[in-house]
Amino acid sequence: MQDDRKLAVLRAIVEDYVSTQEPVGSKALVERHSLGVSPATVRNDMAALEEEGFITQPHTSAGRIPTDKGYRLFVDRLTTLKPMSTAEKRAIATFLDGAVDLDDVVHRSVRLLSQLTHQVAVVQYPTLSRSTVRHVELVALAPNRLLVVLILSTGRVEQRLVELDQPVGDDSVADIRSSIHRAAIGETIANAVSALRALEATGATSSVVATLVEAMSDHRSDERVVVGGAANLARYGDSFDVDVRPLLEALEEHVVLLKLLGEAQSGGVLVRIGHEGPYEELASTSVVSTGYGPGDEAMASLGIVGPTRMDYPGTMVAVRAVARYVSRILDEA
Repeated sequence: MQDDRKLAVLRAIVEDYVSTQEPVGSKALVERHSLGVSPATVRNDMAALEEEGFITQPHTSAGRIPTDKGYRLFVDRLTTLKPMSTAEKRAIATFLDGAVDLDDVVHRSVRLLSQLTHQVAVVQYPTLSRSTVRHVELVALAPNRLLVVLILSTGRVEQRLVELDQPVGDDSVADIRSSIHRAAIGETIANAVSALRALEATGATSSVVATLVEAMSDHRSDERVVVGGAANLARYGDSFDVDVRPLLEALEEHVVLLKLLGEAQSGGVLVRIGHEGPYEELASTSVVSTGYGPGDEAMASLGIVGPTRMDYPGTMVAVRAVARYVSRILDEA
């Protein structure tokens, strides 16, 4: 019972500090929350929480604020996350369903996440090496020219022009398309490349195969991320726990951001608080991230980066919801 009460006090401190950005005192806790105990008992619980390292006193005579350890206990003890309202879900679906291609999906997701959470949003492009070949189309633009269209399971579309040494007819184009489909459709990039290279390819087939292999081997997107909402950092002003410059600098480094997001994991939400992150200079920030991708496979990560003093429940719900909608869009593409 005592531990449950202390947890209730900690939860109240976290909620008030996130809301007011001010250290929280026992008097305010009693006034704002129905804790069912006397102010003296709350003070005793706060003293115990401070001794155990869950809260700290930033200044003499000030109230208490949560530590990284306190935030971690708060997040770990979240029994349920309040679901989004029907209106919120509809707004997310409407906004993301309007996307016309993968680039649009990624950029819309960043804007949506930053607006929902009021934090810095980061979305990684789907990793090419984990995707499969969904479709290959050949379009004859001229007797000696073909348009090759490659569509991957991530929603990525690559288009290449192939100039041929000699003209080809519709029947030849159909034969090339059929042989490529048998070799590549449904295969991972690595397997598709191997199967295409193993084709007995001559003439026009050889040119098309070489073009497809080049398109599949283009890993430019594997470390691409899009960032949005950096202006949200300004609303913290001087109240940000430390200098905000290290975080602003990190937003320029895609490799750093990918490491911050962590390994993509389908379904679960990863919360790394303060010093739990990989960079000591970003110890005053937290990251909430998850994986997304068609089906049950996580092909990339998305999430938010912000100060440790954030609305963890609301942020976790938003990150999970956006990831689910993006995954659904890729699955239906």
